[in-house]
Formats: sequence, C-alpha cells, structure tokens
Amino acid sequence: MNGGSLGLRTGSYGLLQNINRAIAGGEISKSLSNVRKSSTKMLSGIREKERPLPNAWYRYIGCRKFSMLLLIAFALLVFALGSFVVNKDSTSPNVLQRIGTLGIVPYVNGGHHEASQILGEKDKKKDENRFQIPAFKGASVLPFHHPCANFTFPPPPPPTRRRLGPRPCPVCYLPVDQAIASMPSSSSASPVLHNLTYVLNENPIKSEPHGGSDFGGYPSLKQRNDSFDIKESMAVHCGFVKGSKPGHGTGFDFDESDLAELQQFHDIIVASAIFGNYDIIQHPQNISEEAKKNIPFYMFVDEETEAFMKNRSILSSSKRVGLWRIVVIHNVPYSDARRNGKVPKLLLHRIFPNVRYSIWIDGKLQLVVDPYQVLERFLWRQNANFAISRHYRRFDVFVEAEANKAAGKYDNSSIDEQVDFYKKEGLTPYSEAKLPITSDVPEGCVLIKEHIPITNLFTCLWFNEVDRFTSRDQLSFAIVRDKIMTKVDWSINMFLDCERRNFVIQRDSIGFCWILPTFFPCICLDCGIYWFDG
Repeated sequence: MNGGSLGLRTGSYGLLQNINRAIAGGEISKSLSNVRKSSTKMLSGIREKERPLPNAWYRYIGCRKFSMLLLIAFALLVFALGSFVVNKDSTSPNVLQRIGTLGIVPYVNGGHHEASQILGEKDKKKDENRFQIPAFKGASVLPFHHPCANFTFPPPPPPTRRRLGPRPCPVCYLPVDQAIASMPSSSSASPVLHNLTYVLNENPIKSEPHGGSDFGGYPSLKQRNDSFDIKESMAVHCGFVKGSKPGHGTGFDFDESDLAELQQFHDIIVASAIFGNYDIIQHPQNISEEAKKNIPFYMFVDEETEAFMKNRSILSSSKRVGLWRIVVIHNVPYSDARRNGKVPKLLLHRIFPNVRYSIWIDGKLQLVVDPYQVLERFLWRQNANFAISRHYRRFDVFVEAEANKAAGKYDNSSIDEQVDFYKKEGLTPYSEAKLPITSDVPEGCVLIKEHIPITNLFTCLWFNEVDRFTSRDQLSFAIVRDKIMTKVDWSINMFLDCERRNFVIQRDSIGFCWILPTFFPCICLDCGIYWFDG
C-alpha cells in the first residue's frame, strides 16, 4: 500500500553521499529551518496566545488584491529559494553528492541491493557481481511459488522532476492469512548469548564525570566495555535499576492495573508513545480483524498528555482511544520529553517480559498496513530478528552529527563529545568496506523486533548510550551494532526508507500551498519541508 509523504530535496531510495568529501570540506547542506511547534498546540489554539495584529494590517489583509499579490510574491520567493538550493546541491563540490548511479535492481530474496550506490560509475561493470550482495545478509531464498518471488523494484523518479523528496515505494506484502501462517512456531536462535539478566541497584551512584541517570544506573566505562564482551550468560545495565521490577518504584512507573496487563503473554504487540503532549494520537488503518483480536496496541503517555486528553474528552475511564490501550507513566525519569520517549522505544522487552515480537512506531506516525504483514515482510521473510529503516539521505554518523548540529537538535558541544568518544573507539566514516552493511545511520522512528537475548542486549546497550550521551539515538546506533557484530554472527535488516514510508505515514504535519497557474509551491509548517506539486 502506498502513502503520500512530503518531499525533501533528495530521494528516499537512499542516495549515498560523498562522505569523505563532505567531511573534508566541512560543509553540510543545510535544510530550511525547522518549525518545531507541536501540532496539538497549533491546532487547539488554547495552548499558545497569538499576538494581536495592528489595525492597519487588518485593513490591508482584507483587500483581496493585495492579499493575492502578497501570496504570489511569497510563492515566487519560495520557488526561487528552491531552485537555488537544487542548483547548489548539484554543483557544490563539498555538498553531499552521489557517487555513481542509483542502480535500482530487482528484488532478490526479497531484499533490495544498494552496492551500486557505494561504487563509482567507473567501477560498475567490473564489480557487477558485487551488486548481488543483499542489503541484509540473512535474507532467505524465496521459493518459486512465493507470491513475492518475482516482485521487482521500480526505478526512482527521473532526476529532472521537481518533487524529488522522500516518497513511499511499492512493497510486496503477503495476504494477512498467509502472513499469519508464516509466523515461526519457535523463537529464533540467539547467537552465543542465551541468558540475559539486568543490574538492579537501589541507590545508583555517579562515579565518573560522564552522563547518565539514576534510572540508567550510571554504568562505569569498564562496565560499559564489559557489556560488549558477549558471553553465554550476561548481566547488564538496562534502565529500571531501582525498585523490584520495571514500572514499580523505578521511575517510569505504571498503575497497578497496567502492571498486570503488561505482564501478559502476547505473540505480537504494537507500541507507541506521546510525551509532553507533543503529538496527536494517530489511529491505525487497514488492520485485519485477526490483528484487532490478537494484537494489543499500547500507547504510553505522561501525566501532562493524559491531562490534556481528559480535558478534551479524548480519554475516558476505559483507557482506550480507538485501538490504543493508553498506559499512563508516572515519575518520568528525565526532564526532556524526547529522552523519556526512548525508554519504551528501546526497552519494550523490559516493559513486556512475555512478548515474542514488537513493532514500535513513533507517536507522530500512523500505521497503515496490518502488523502481521509488516512482520512477515521485514522479519520472517528475511530470517531476521531486528529490522529498522536506514536514513533516507545520510549514511554516515559524522555527517549525521553535523546535520544535527546545523539543525539545533542538541547542544553542539555534547554532540562533539559523543562523536569524539566514538572516534577514539575506532568508529570510521561509512565506506564501501562496510558492505554488505549499507548504512550507519537509521531512521529510528520504527523498530521491528523479535524479543530474544541478542536483540534485547542490543537495545539495552543502545539505550545505555542514549542515557550516557545525547538523546540522538541515530548517533549511537552504529557503534553498538558494530561492537556486537564483531563478537557474534548477527546482523540487522536495514531496509529502505521508502519501504518504511509505505506502511507508516506522518499525519501531524500542517502545511499549505499557493495555487499558481503552473505549479503549487507548498511548505510544511511543522517540519520546515517544502516541495512543489504541478
């Protein structure tokens, strides 16, 4: 199923940039400034007060002719700015650029291959065999009779088109009944690690001058390093270090009724969260009756969001909003709502100890494909136990760090400290040498996971990095993944961003367009993205 998306100025098929030149030149292309207003704040009108406009402006704005001229002038300005950005991106030697052709090829074993994105055009012929390296090395060979065996990936939009931003692409899903039938009857084998337990400490003490929290337990650098030495049995820090069990006296606490609910066994759950009243609840669509019956949908909210929902009569005593079962969090461990959101995102296996599979989607996203079909496509068909989409544009952690700094995503000195730390540990810019790994930067708004010891360890250690350093989880993903992969035969299915956009759609962005004779210049107020429709 396809869904629309707003367009940035690069393709969601995953263009590989010239990482070395971008870093050496010190120039990272800057997007339009993001307007980070909450959609709920913008829509409700009760959470922000507008400044009154001068009376003279009211008189002018009432004039139709003047208003139309003003809109046309602004539209032309946006168009000129867009043209300037496109020309700059295509001509500047230090801006992120493409090396060679996109090289879209048919799906083989259900996976799209991107080796040609990494190889230069001049090496394309001599390295033809290397184009057959799958994006995920664990991908299974589809039998000839499989409905998706002959599915081919269409070519990307031509580069001359104005709207070149991230778009959804076709995905071959099995019918729901066939997807359910393909669910493995037993859990996947966890390489090396078979028994994973978690550190409990009633009074954690910060002993080193690094980041961290009471909730995370302040693991020392030695404990951090030891946690990457994969053994058959391990005990690691993984949040919830205080109290008797997760959600009870640990910070990030649940009501007793919710605690009992979260202990139940489920084959599959879908989970999301809204903290700080930042997003609007998105209702899943195209969900089968079988999924509605067997797969619970959990939405975690803090007390601020709960209060807003009650005031707007969205939430009643039933604790349900559509398919979502609302779970209220008390005693949130962080002052930053975004960092609080990392707890359920990365530690679902601690909150749900008796679940086999989980699909995490950020609160801003709407699920529009049945969970059984998503799991079959990105886990079961691939023989994978963890799947995440790669970033639509950036492949390199160092480039991602610079983009975060340019966009003001986090304090620049903290980002620099984190990246410098990883450099000393041996993290290098992404290059062809990392194939078949196709990216070091995920688009982390969707996580698809089988809850087995090795994947639980991965998300524990990923969370520990978020707790110790910045909350920008894209920066710490690769270092944790690579350290585990050097110890055990395990990898992650990093699928295309355009495939992710096929089954989840961002609905909370507010935008508008100016109608002109030949094209519609549009701007997204929530995210600062602009695009052109013609």
